[in-house]
Order: sequence, then structure tokens, then C-alpha cells
Amino acid sequence: RAGVGSATLHRHFPSRQALLEAVFKERVEALCAKADDLLAEPDPGRALTTWLHAVGAHAVANRGLGSSLMRDGDPALGETCHDLITAAGDALLARAQAAGAVRAGITIAPLLKLVGAIALATEQETDGPAEADLLLSIAIDGVRAH
Repeated sequence: RAGVGSATLHRHFPSRQALLEAVFKERVEALCAKADDLLAEPDPGRALTTWLHAVGAHAVANRGLGSSLMRDGDPALGETCHDLITAAGDALLARAQAAGAVRAGITIAPLLKLVGAIALATEQETDGPAEADLLLSIAIDGVRAH
């Protein structure tokens, strides 16, 4: 599908694991770039919500790839990806809290766990992505400032 021969692929990626790690890291970097772009969104609460939905879509689309890679691959990749996602989310959350859109006391770690749990809970559903999106919308209502 990539339009390259097998030899070219193996020159750049010595194993299937290395290829999967590169693909996963690229997806994480794209997710974090989206967070950076959303920092310019005029509504900080909407920016955070948009990004959390993107994190949910990422988790649903990767269905266990991340945890599999962390279990069988380079442990540094897991730390790097986790740190990238956490930093991206922290920036959006801080901005939303400063604007009064998200209540104080919320941190990014439990929000990311919540998104991951929702993705896991819906992965066997016929329409898992839509179900995950709905559940995340319900949960996000609980972190908004009142």
C-alpha cells in the first residue's frame, strides 16, 4: 500500500515491531499537533472538548495497539508518547480552567484515563466510535464549571 518494495521497507524498519512503533508515534504526534492548533481556538472549553474527543477517536482507532507496543516493544516509546499526550492535554486544560470553562481541581491524568476507559468499554460495540463519542460527551458535562 505504501508504494515501496519490501527491501525498502526493511531498510527503514528492521522489524514489524519497529514499523508499528513508528506508525503509533506518528499518530500520537498528530494528536498532539491538533492540541497545539486548538490552543488558538477562541473558546478554550470547546478546544479541550474537541481534543478529548480526538483522543477518544485515537484510542478507538488504535484498539490496543498502544498497550501492545508498550508491553512488547521499547518502554521508552510508551513514556515518550504518554509525556507528549499529557503535556498537550495539560496546556488545553490549563487554558480552559483559566477561562472558567472547566472546574478547578481537575487534572489531565484522570481525564485521559476516563477517555481510555470509555474507548475500552466500547471497543466491542457494533458502532464503538459513536458510542464512545456519546459517552465522552456525557462525561465531559461533569467537568464543566457550573
